[in-house]
Amino acid sequence: APLPPQEHEKPLAVANGELRINGKGKKLRKPRTIYSSLQLQALNQRFQQTQYLALPERAELAAQLGLTQTQVKIWFQNKRSKYKKIMKQG
Repeated sequence: APLPPQEHEKPLAVANGELRINGKGKKLRKPRTIYSSLQLQALNQRFQQTQYLALPERAELAAQLGLTQTQVKIWFQNKRSKYKKIMKQG
């Protein structure tokens, strides 16, 4: 199916790796980010203080850690869902 127009007009984001095409040349996808132990330590520490970051906080944290804001945002999203899953188990 063709992409909705707003999707392919966006410039392709290339962060810390080039975009890869899978075998069938279908979906462009970046390799998953490997966080350094220092980055993880800072992210986890911040998560203990607050589970949600405001935009300026996210920008600042990303800059400090040398990550993109998107990487920080997604890390927090993933962490929250992991955290909720653990809390549900009691």
